[in-house]
Amino acid sequence: MTPSANPSEEIALARAMAAMAPAGIRTGCRIIRRRDEVHLLPPEARSIPARQPAMRRASGAARWIAHRLLADAGFDGFALLRSPSGAPAWPGGMTGSLAHDDDMAVAAVAPVGRIVSLGIDVEPALPLPDDIFAIVSTAADRMGSADRRLAGRILFCAKEAVYKAAYPLDREVLGYEDIAVDLDAGRATTRMGRKVSLAYCVAPRVVVLAFVAG
Repeated sequence: MTPSANPSEEIALARAMAAMAPAGIRTGCRIIRRRDEVHLLPPEARSIPARQPAMRRASGAARWIAHRLLADAGFDGFALLRSPSGAPAWPGGMTGSLAHDDDMAVAAVAPVGRIVSLGIDVEPALPLPDDIFAIVSTAADRMGSADRRLAGRILFCAKEAVYKAAYPLDREVLGYEDIAVDLDAGRATTRMGRKVSLAYCVAPRVVVLAFVAG
């Protein structure tokens, strides 16, 4: 069973994410709370087809973070609509990404320039089940000095984040087998040859940030 998040974890994760993010990338997190769906702006609420309360709460929590990050960048009140691909539609001149697990939502944004595309993913700091690891990992992956207990979870997170960063640029659907990750080098390469940089933290949750430099 996944342990629930608590307020001290939210503070600790915000600090860990800020410490790992390269210059120019703003990050944030939020424990998913009861009635977080109220943070969806009306156009956002209409653009999200999911009707399950848990999914709408998670979307509201993630957008609560994104609204604040975008306001800091000069886009106060911007409605972050769900695009046909499922990804958020960011304002012109900005890139970003949202993610959540059962209890925690995260977001990252950056002005387009040195960074042209972003992806983020979050998972509990728990070992990845063996059956899922067998699906996610390939012979091309290099986990090096990553925490052995959490290496599979980091790898899973990394491939999810890389897909989010690469898809807006290449418009190619990628499976786990299409992404080779080298955690020590802090990079990944997709089947299309796209090079993606990686940064991650493992406490109090596993969060991986994937970004493509301009």
